[in-house]
This record gives sequence, structure tokens and C-alpha cells, in this order.
Amino acid sequence: MNRSTYIGKTILMLAVCTACCGQNLKDDGIKPYSENPRYWQYRGKPVFLLGASDDDNLFQWPSPDLERHLDAMKAIGANYVRNTMSDRRDKGFELYPFKRLSNGKYDLGQWNDAYWKRFDRFLAEMVKRDIIVQIEVWDRFDYSRDNWPGHPYNPKNNVNYTSQDSTLATDYPNHPGSNKQPFFFTTPKQRNITTVLQYQKRFVEKMLSYSLKYNHVLYCMDNETSGEEKWALYWSQLILDKAKAKGRKVYVTEMWDDWDLKAARHKRTFDHPDHYTFCDVSQNNQKKGQEHWDNFQWTFRYTAKQPRPLNTVKTYGADGGRHGNTRDGIERWWRHVIGGASTARFHRPTSGLGLSELSIASVKAARKLESVMKLWDIEPANELLTDREDNEAYLACNPGKAYALYFTDGGEVGLDLRKASGQYSLRWIDIRTGQWRGEQPINGERIVMVKAPGKGHWLAVIVGR
Repeated sequence: MNRSTYIGKTILMLAVCTACCGQNLKDDGIKPYSENPRYWQYRGKPVFLLGASDDDNLFQWPSPDLERHLDAMKAIGANYVRNTMSDRRDKGFELYPFKRLSNGKYDLGQWNDAYWKRFDRFLAEMVKRDIIVQIEVWDRFDYSRDNWPGHPYNPKNNVNYTSQDSTLATDYPNHPGSNKQPFFFTTPKQRNITTVLQYQKRFVEKMLSYSLKYNHVLYCMDNETSGEEKWALYWSQLILDKAKAKGRKVYVTEMWDDWDLKAARHKRTFDHPDHYTFCDVSQNNQKKGQEHWDNFQWTFRYTAKQPRPLNTVKTYGADGGRHGNTRDGIERWWRHVIGGASTARFHRPTSGLGLSELSIASVKAARKLESVMKLWDIEPANELLTDREDNEAYLACNPGKAYALYFTDGGEVGLDLRKASGQYSLRWIDIRTGQWRGEQPINGERIVMVKAPGKGHWLAVIVGR
């Protein structure tokens, strides 16, 4: 073989390898599980996404604090984070994405490179640990009340526009749910405020210039919005178009504010699976007890014709918080795990348990359950329970093979195994410690009374012998 032929073949082989690697990057990315699209798969395998982290915009965390937190998550089996592209000064080290000039004002046409370096590092550290990132592009709380007076988009703080030509006021003291902020009405089919939209679009495109390099990212347009549908459609379509231009397939959704999942606003995503390829139903976590389960199960059934992942990226509930106590938080998280959600993440303190002793125990317990049965192989089945009180126990199963029975605070219920023959093994997981506790044999072909070992959160794991 002469030298030129050798070089030509080598170049051809490299081209083929590069094409294959690029294809693998696409094929191995996060996407609905091919055999059960209610769940996700990553790197070609189904994954159940569990999260417990202490902040909602971890990309802002400086090194080595970020890496330590991610290592702690990885060690317990957590593989899912929420990341708002937020710059509110909660902890004091957060950065704005825009360059600040010597006169103290910001130039929205120039970047603060340190902000974007943090974001890029964050994405790289996530992929190293096989942790899936759900980005929220806009958070309405960044642009009102105490967060707005110092924000670069505020016309008094930048050199790019005034209140008159942007229609943005310098003060928005009301709750953002009142929708008084024109910032969320800038798109062409709304008020078409191009003066502001050009900078918003530039920001999203900059974000995508980093995130589209990776295949472990999901996209949610807003945090618990009550805004117009046209706003969400504009940004989600822009993200889809930019990804397509890069030869990538990504998945988008919107998080609506309504606590009742049956509310008409949620159908903007539920009824359009061709566009919104997963749903975030985190606001169900404002509900409690039996209503919380029933509300989610209604959604599970409503989306059954075209099933998609139903994500819960923030589970409220912690003693001292504003959205329920610690018991509420653990119950809500487990009702979604058992009930068919594709993800479950504990919200940051003080509104959630974050990465704490109790959340760590729950993640460990869920991974123990997964070691015995896969969540994508079982479905909610409370109809097989007898002698049950409201909110006492919840069941998911693969009939005749595997049963996961969650008790919220001890108790005893009947489990209908009349159509399930043979012997089974019942093992307990103490959810407050994440540890196995005891084992006993049970026989099928009858209704078996199952009694929790004591008060508190317990999980009965029953599999055929």
C-alpha cells in the first residue's frame, strides 16, 4: 500500500468513527424509554431519576463546593437536579450573565464570562456523574419584588433601553402571579417588545451554545408560571429549532402554576405530546394526603393514550417551611415514586428536605426497591388493597410477580393475591433509615393482611420466590 492510499484510508476510517461517535451521542442521550415511554432512558438503558439537592441553581455554586455536593448525591444514588438559569442573590456568590461597566450599569450586549464558565463547568460535572439536568429557562421570581430592583434587565440598570422604549417599569412589588411584568409578554404573538426580546433571545441562544453540546439535559420553559401560552410556545419552539439545526433531539415542557392538575392550563401540555414531549407536574406537591395521590393518578390516566414521562422536579415539605412539614415532603415524594412518576426530587431547603439525612434515606430506600423490581415494570394498583383507610397505604405492582406497598404511618391493609399463585417473600424497608428490616414468606391465592412493623414510613417489598 503506498503512502497516499494509506493516508486516504486512515482519513476515511476517522470520518466513519467520528460519524458513529456523533450518532452515539444522539442515541445515548436522555429520552423517553422505548419500552415504557412513561420513564426515561439514558445511555441506552432505562433510568429512574431521583434527586435531593440543596439549591435550584447549582451552576452558580463555586468550586469545589459544587463538586462536593454532586459527589454526595452520586454516592447515595441521586441522578437528577433542577437548574434554574437564575441569578438572584440568595447566597451572595451568584453572578449575572451580563457585563457590568465602569459606570455601574450593565451592557446586555456583552457577557459576563465568569457566569457562563460556571454554567459550562456545571454541565461537564453533571455528565461525568451521569446526573440528568432539568433546566428552567425563566423564573418569574427573578423579575419582580426584591429581585427586580438590582437586575440587569431593569431599565434603570442597563445602557441598552429605557422604561419608555422597553415598557418595563423599575419596580414590580406584586407577586409575579399577577402577571404585571411585561418581561413575559415580549414575544411576537404577544406584545412584540423587540427592544427587550432581542436580549432575551440572545441569552437563550448563549445558554444553548453550551447545553446543546451535551445529551443529558431536559428543558422546562418556566418555574410555575400562570402566564400566556404563547410565551411558552415561542421559547420551546426556539429551543427545538436550535437543537434540530445542530442535529440534536431535545425534550421540552412547561411547568404551570395550578395546584390542581385537572385545571385547564395544564392541558396546554397534556394535550400536545407532539410538542411537549414530557410534563412537569411538580405543583401537585402543594396537595396533601389522598388528594395528592388522586390528583396525580388522574393525570396518569389522562395521558394514557400517549404516555410520556411525568416529572416532579421539586417536592415541597419540610418542618419550618411554607409548604407542608417533613412528613408531607416524604409522603409526597413516595406517592409519586410508587404512583408512576418518572422523576422525584426533594426541593431545596427551607421549602423542601434538600440533601439531608431523611432525603438521603429515601433515595437509598428507592434504590433498594429498584434492585428488586424496576419501577417501569410496575403500575399503580390500589384496587388490590382492602381494609384501607384514606392515605394509609399505596400499592404499585406487576401482578403475580412483584408488589411495592408504601405505608405513610404504619398500619395494616389486605393485599389481594387471589389471582397470584405460589409463594412470595416479603421484606421491609425502613424509609427513615433507608435500611432493610426483616423478611417473611407469604402464600398467594388469598387476601394477605400486611401490617407495617411500626409507626412511620415503611415500604413492603414483595416478590415471587
